Amino acid sequence: MSEGSKGSSLAFGQVVIGPPGSGKTTYCHGMQEFMGRIGRKVTVVNLDPANEVMPYQCAVDIAELITLPDVMENLKLGPNGGLIYCMEYLEANFDWLQEKLAAFRGHYYLFDCPGQVELYTHHDALKNVFAQLAKWNFRLAAVHLVDSHYCTDPGKFISVLCTSLSTMLHVELPHVNVLSKMDLIEQYGKLGKSLCKRDTWNWAASGVNYLFRYRDVQGDVQGTGVNLTGFFNLQIAFRVSWCFPAAFNLDYYTEVLDLSYLVDHLASDPFFRNYRRLNEKLVEVIEDYSLVSFVPLNVQDKESMRQVMQAVDKANGYSFGDQEHRSLEALMSAAVGADFHFASTLAVQERYVQSQDKAVEEEVMDL
Repeated sequence: MSEGSKGSSLAFGQVVIGPPGSGKTTYCHGMQEFMGRIGRKVTVVNLDPANEVMPYQCAVDIAELITLPDVMENLKLGPNGGLIYCMEYLEANFDWLQEKLAAFRGHYYLFDCPGQVELYTHHDALKNVFAQLAKWNFRLAAVHLVDSHYCTDPGKFISVLCTSLSTMLHVELPHVNVLSKMDLIEQYGKLGKSLCKRDTWNWAASGVNYLFRYRDVQGDVQGTGVNLTGFFNLQIAFRVSWCFPAAFNLDYYTEVLDLSYLVDHLASDPFFRNYRRLNEKLVEVIEDYSLVSFVPLNVQDKESMRQVMQAVDKANGYSFGDQEHRSLEALMSAAVGADFHFASTLAVQERYVQSQDKAVEEEVMDL
């Protein structure tokens, strides 16, 4: 894996990044087992000096070089400053990393990275480590994990989008954003319930009640002879869909569709009302780049793991190599991306998001 290595010695892998608690270590453990079952030789490299409990088989551990507790104790640094120092120390000791990795030639690498967001959005140490790995003929893709339950809060979801975009631009690697813990997506709230504007619902309900009081059994407005039953149903349906933008399918979040709905919701909150223009500009930046999308993941679901692995393999180029036997049909499917992402996302929604199939009138009467 020297800088003069030939193309035949290419090494493929993933750098697993994301905020604290997003499931990076659990992902590495699950992906190691999943890939092992399909015949890949997987090497997990722990680059998190604060990671003391590793459920996976760790082949290379940064703790052999430096640990966060030692740095904090000897240099009197806090956890954030200590992590930055550890990454700078790793950057200054590339020879140690190269020697450790050389023992696992021909393996697929999973790099379990620290959970400090600043390391991926501002600081250059880890970015330089990834760049050095590229010089050693590593073909890496960044797998950025974020908790899926942030989808239930518009403000947090916009923050996640900004963080993901900033990370993509700073790390400068092929990137796959992942909504982790899909089985817990509605743990802190229903998709759609947090986006319901109560004032709008009250307006819609009161207006409907008023109109229906003056409508006779045949559906004609008294004294006019005009049948407005269809019109009423259309109006109610419009109010329901406008009031519940997050009640869209899960692909509203995975494909990052029209974010103006989220801005409208934030503007209804007294705290965020004064920041509407700021939120609009943030959304404009996200939509102008049009880079951020997500792949849903539940580590315990084999099909979900396969979808993520397929996305990563296309990102780092593994699916186009000769490491595994594959048919021409499978290769072309990877090339054109014919994995029907919408269908897979819909299947995930049906499995983990509770159905809200109430009739429009029932939704109104509930209020």
